[in-house]
Amino acid sequence: MKLAIGALLLISLAPQFTCSQTTQNASTASTEPSTPAGSGTPANSYVVFGATPAQEAALRAQIAQIHPDVLPLRVFFVPHWKYLDSARTFHLHVPNGFASVMFTHLPSRTVFIDNDRYLGEDWLGYWIAHEFGHLAKNNAREDDAEKAAHEYRKRLRQARIETR
Repeated sequence: MKLAIGALLLISLAPQFTCSQTTQNASTASTEPSTPAGSGTPANSYVVFGATPAQEAALRAQIAQIHPDVLPLRVFFVPHWKYLDSARTFHLHVPNGFASVMFTHLPSRTVFIDNDRYLGEDWLGYWIAHEFGHLAKNNAREDDAEKAAHEYRKRLRQARIETR
């Protein structure tokens, strides 16, 4: 199983390091020295793959507004078939009553988003806050992630009120 996970991550990261396979959708973050409050990592130290320019802009703006305790290293917007394949590879367990539209692989701090179920900026903000809850708590428990997500969603609402 460790070999399969390692192989999947290696394949997923290969386009990042290979010039001939780079696409317009893969973008690296700037190397600005700014840091979010209470964090020792640069504010844009994550990479977004497979997103449209509008999706990436919305994601980056929401992450800046949320100020999560822990940033992901990678965010993948993938088609539904690849999302299902990744979920199966990482043995994603979805509790009863929950839908799976994104998930986080905690050891690699990678967020996978089902691009075929993308429903706009508000949808993205709601669910990305949940995934950051998993990262902040460093566990897969849904109720712990929701507790952390509550604070992140409050920050998003406050940012929307301030920009009006």
